Amino acid sequence: MTVSTSRPAITNPQVLALFRKQARKRALLIAIAITFALIVMALPVIAIFTRAFAEGLAIYWSNIIMPDTLHAIWLTVLTALIVLPINLAFGIAASWAIVHYRFPGRQALQTIIELPFSISPIVAGLCYLLIYGSMGLVGRWLDGFDIQLMFNLTGIVLVSLFVTCPFVARELIPLMEISGRDQEEAALTLGANGWQTFLHVTLPKIKWALLYGAILANARVIGEFGAVSVVSGNIRGETMTLPLQVQLLYDDYNATGAFAAATVLTVIAVITLVLRSAIEARHPHEH
Repeated sequence: MTVSTSRPAITNPQVLALFRKQARKRALLIAIAITFALIVMALPVIAIFTRAFAEGLAIYWSNIIMPDTLHAIWLTVLTALIVLPINLAFGIAASWAIVHYRFPGRQALQTIIELPFSISPIVAGLCYLLIYGSMGLVGRWLDGFDIQLMFNLTGIVLVSLFVTCPFVARELIPLMEISGRDQEEAALTLGANGWQTFLHVTLPKIKWALLYGAILANARVIGEFGAVSVVSGNIRGETMTLPLQVQLLYDDYNATGAFAAATVLTVIAVITLVLRSAIEARHPHEH
């Protein structure tokens, strides 16, 4: 005998009316979300690629391989390669200290880590310029040793570190707090040293959160404009990162070149979103 598993039909008029009302609300919310996504995100991305390729593939490619644009891409990638490892090391060290130890200033350290989210990048760039510029508190002293930190790669790296330093730590701290210290303490009692405990016990637990934070930090480094524009000096072919190069080309009335360079940033942003979504889908509780 076959047992029917189909749901019984709903005949109560009040219940049917309630279901119809909920269905209309759901459809309205979905329509609003899709419309918002199209207007705010999809249409601008489509416009970037449409304008970049409007004059043909050859013109697009000739703008991409312009020496100044290639240098801007290289400088952006170089900055990310320098900043990301430092961010990973700082994020792990700060998270470990905050979660595993109780010390004076612990709460202040957590607040400082979150500080870049509450300060405008342009203001942060001005602060670095006032401190490390040739007329700043530290910069004036360094100038006596012929050391210049601003208007070069060093200044770009410093402000990029500032704006990206929270991403790794704020992903690791909650996960480490939830995971606890039991496994690490067990490893230490069995004779493992600090590095062995970290590599074989702690790192496997935090690897996905670490990767998640690294992806977000890398995206912010590549796309940072405000702070970098203040400390880079905007020197053509020398200190122009890719976002600055986009602005420079547009100001020079080379709209096609500006949109062509912007497609590189857009592709990086899309790749970042895909990686982020993939990690969230596969490991929803590990970041």
